[in-house]
Amino acid sequence: MLHGRWIVVFVVSMSFVARGQQSQSSVASIESLIRAQQYSAALDATRSALHEDPRNYRLWTVEGIVLSIQGQRPAALTAFDRALSFSPTYPAALKGKAEILYQTQDKRAIPVLKEILSADPRDETAHEMLAVLETKQGDCDIANQHFLASTDAMKDHPGSLEAYGYCLVQTKQPEKAVPVFEQLMALHPESTDTKYDLAVAQVEAGRYSDAVKVLEPFLQADSPDSDLLSLASEAYEGLGNTPKAVELLRQAIVLSPTAASYYVSFATLCLDHESFQVGIDMLDAGLKRISDDPSLYIARGLLYAQLAQYDQAEADFRKAEQLDSAQSLSAYGIDLAEIAKNNLDQALLEVRSQLKAHPESPQLHFMLAKLLFEQRTATDNVVSDEAIKAAEEALKLKPDMVGARDLLADIYIRSGQYNLAIEQSRASLRYFPSDQSAMYHLIIALRHSGPEGQREVQQWVKQLSDLKQTSRQKEMEQKHFKLVEVDSPPAK
Repeated sequence: MLHGRWIVVFVVSMSFVARGQQSQSSVASIESLIRAQQYSAALDATRSALHEDPRNYRLWTVEGIVLSIQGQRPAALTAFDRALSFSPTYPAALKGKAEILYQTQDKRAIPVLKEILSADPRDETAHEMLAVLETKQGDCDIANQHFLASTDAMKDHPGSLEAYGYCLVQTKQPEKAVPVFEQLMALHPESTDTKYDLAVAQVEAGRYSDAVKVLEPFLQADSPDSDLLSLASEAYEGLGNTPKAVELLRQAIVLSPTAASYYVSFATLCLDHESFQVGIDMLDAGLKRISDDPSLYIARGLLYAQLAQYDQAEADFRKAEQLDSAQSLSAYGIDLAEIAKNNLDQALLEVRSQLKAHPESPQLHFMLAKLLFEQRTATDNVVSDEAIKAAEEALKLKPDMVGARDLLADIYIRSGQYNLAIEQSRASLRYFPSDQSAMYHLIIALRHSGPEGQREVQQWVKQLSDLKQTSRQKEMEQKHFKLVEVDSPPAK
């Protein structure tokens, strides 16, 4: 059954909605039946009137309203669509249709809500609904505009407030998110999740003392949540209390020893405080439990690089790339089931077959190069010329395909052609400045390119370290916030 604000408004203003019917007594009768909650009788009366006047968009709208109240959503949607077929901009029918679609978070409600707002830009309910749907679509910039236009309408709606706070943090406006989460906490003062999200916003905004005040009561629990401990660690580190930050992070690792993100956070603390060997020791412990997570190898490689132990750093970067290899193939649609069975020949046959049909596909050329590169491990570790030509062909068709450039850089490093590897890595970074693979290829290649290149190594080690920290913060943000399924804004 629909409990939306618009439907309630329709019911109390039926005289306006139904105006223009042929029989005033029929109008009064339908209105009276709806007010008396005799919906079946009201529906019969409406259909009887429609039999006499089948193109009356107001009557179709009334039928949609009654069906909505009865919870017959598909039939109600059909009725509203019939009304709009006769009067495409009729506000009551548009709102009824939007209400039904919004109930199931159907993105088809978005153009309907935009139509409503084009006629009435001050409709806060439409702004609120549109904001929530845009959040679901991942467009927080647009969502924020609509949330801002519906501050009064959503002030008592927890789901909308949570979505608004989430979007403000995602768009790097944590200071604005703090009062939104405080408003949400006032509605749900006992909610742990709400306090947690508030603390996330406070940490992101640099309000570390406030975050500690929110989190401290939870730290006294017998079994505190690991994510909560990690967040509190960030807050204490922000306050300059590194020993407490380390203590909390160690506690999180003990509670969740297979969560890679906590080890990476610990490594970041060690990088910041130049305790490189301590970080390496912790990552060694983590890799005994989680041996297939590339982020741990990258973090340890960075620590080794800070100690100028470049052989170990290079080995870790290579291992991280090896672990990422299957994922990159999967992203381009290869059937990895065959590869998992070491049936590279079958996978190659499939790609070659597809290339005959689609010779202009840069993705297929890249996949061929990648598979040929993987095949080297089964023979003599020599990459074939065909792999290089396939990667070059992919770049000819799509110069900004950084995956192909990263692959070429790796091939060139393995064959000792460090200048070519540097060239490809720099090109990748021009197209995609956050390309981690290009950065650690540069670190490896520059190290072998003479004194001038070696002087540049530390610059890229620092840049990769900064990038990993930013990436970790993003992962933590995604982990902290849990968007809930929200209902239609209720009647006030």
